[in-house]
Amino acid sequence: MSAEVHGTQKFDATKRTQIVFSASAMALVQKLISNYPKGKEKSALIPVLHIAQAEFGGWLSPEVMDYVASVLQIKPVEVFEVASFYTMFHLKPVGKCVLEVCQTSSCWLNGAEDIVHYIEKKLGIKVGETTPDGMFTLKVAECLGSCGTAPMLQCGASYHENLTYTKVDQILEQYASEGRPRYYTDLDYTNTL
Repeated sequence: MSAEVHGTQKFDATKRTQIVFSASAMALVQKLISNYPKGKEKSALIPVLHIAQAEFGGWLSPEVMDYVASVLQIKPVEVFEVASFYTMFHLKPVGKCVLEVCQTSSCWLNGAEDIVHYIEKKLGIKVGETTPDGMFTLKVAECLGSCGTAPMLQCGASYHENLTYTKVDQILEQYASEGRPRYYTDLDYTNTL
């Protein structure tokens, strides 16, 4: 894999040899791949990337993307193209909880910008940064599909809607007390209205 594929990130061949899905993750990956005809394994790329991101520390290193390419029998650049296009995939280390505040029309009109500033002040970070303890990363996102319950934020698979400063405080306290990573693959997601 070259720097052309991953920008400034260096590819470490030694690290790459150490990357392998756990048995349970590989079983899930194989099940996903089996949903598609032979030769169309690439169709499983997005859900496989979600699994890889959850399995390997919350982000997709060049070595992880190379491994995913080998599992799906596609070119590494094909994995990078998808991973770098969608904001739900992280190409650098992030906090255990990535808070994505929607910033499009409905959310913006209902105070999303104020929510972002409140979270920045509360956590002592700016958008795109991670708290020193590695717990939270703050991002803004384009439409998360919750216009009727704006403003909202997503953390992993959980939606938190009709946000107020009080709700934000509760969300941050809950996630901090749990102290665990939140991923898109979580099955214990919440949808708070």
